[in-house]
Amino acid sequence: MKKVYYLSSCSTCKRILNELNLDGFDRQDIKEKAITHSQIEEMFELSMSYESLFSKRAQKYKSMGLKEKALTEDDYKNLILKEYTFLKRPVFITSRKIFIGNSKKTIEALKASLVDE
Repeated sequence: MKKVYYLSSCSTCKRILNELNLDGFDRQDIKEKAITHSQIEEMFELSMSYESLFSKRAQKYKSMGLKEKALTEDDYKNLILKEYTFLKRPVFITSRKIFIGNSKKTIEALKASLVDE
């Protein structure tokens, strides 16, 4: 199943979603419907890292003093499950891969992957 996790109030997410043909994608606004334990596990299986799913740009990252702490993979996982803003977004899961974040390189790779499917 193809899925995208995004934040509807994020202008970057909106722009990216509008650029792509997402027919067949299940969309989940992470503020409206929180990420479940099984969903984060699925993302981990594809990315092999909770840290890669974690946004260090989130305002709470600095305000909670997390920048000064040595976080473990379990810490990253639990923080993402507790607070939606910690998920690096958008996250696209296609039939073959996971694409995390909004970097130009990531979005270009996603576009190429969608053409190949």
